[in-house]
Amino acid sequence: MRSLSIVTALATGAGALSLSALQAQDAAPSLPGQPDVSRVESGTYITDPDHSLIGWRANHFGFNDYFGIFGDVTGTLVLDTETIENSTVAVTIPIASVITASAGLTGHLLSPGKDGAEPDFFGPEPEPATFTSTSIVSTGETTAIITGDLTMNGQTHPVTVAAQFTGVGANPMSQVTTVGFEGRALVDRTDFGISAFAPLVSREIELDISVAFEKQ
Repeated sequence: MRSLSIVTALATGAGALSLSALQAQDAAPSLPGQPDVSRVESGTYITDPDHSLIGWRANHFGFNDYFGIFGDVTGTLVLDTETIENSTVAVTIPIASVITASAGLTGHLLSPGKDGAEPDFFGPEPEPATFTSTSIVSTGETTAIITGDLTMNGQTHPVTVAAQFTGVGANPMSQVTTVGFEGRALVDRTDFGISAFAPLVSREIELDISVAFEKQ
């Protein structure tokens, strides 16, 4: 249930609402996904690509930030609930699926270089990026630090993800047991050979990760 705000009747003669009535109106419907770690089972999970994505954020010339999204993320999670350090995760990010709110910006990200030069960003046919975990360390009941190798644009470098378990339950459409995770990471794009306009366009890119995994 969402928190209930205190309501003050200002109009003279307004009918009083009981607290119980307000609570009933404000009650959220029961959701299948719950952040209850006791319900999570060990096993192999694969992503639900329709509901798995990675957002990114970059600063533009010091004026403001702009945003983009990579969708259709695929991958596998092998989860050991008894010893979380034995778990592994590997995902593939289709860079060519990048979208932004601006058709011109999206086109620039995927455009070839001028006059045979290297592209400013990803180019017209970028290879998918991959992330493969090398260690997972629990930092709390629902949190962990995932370190792994990110390969993008032909370069491989370590990246650290601050991950949080967000929900588990049966998908009401497919009845498949699903677990959800969110994560945050910082990536220096110049490490991967994407250095156009740096540092005017920030070198450090913030990643906002949201992934649903379905049990096999």
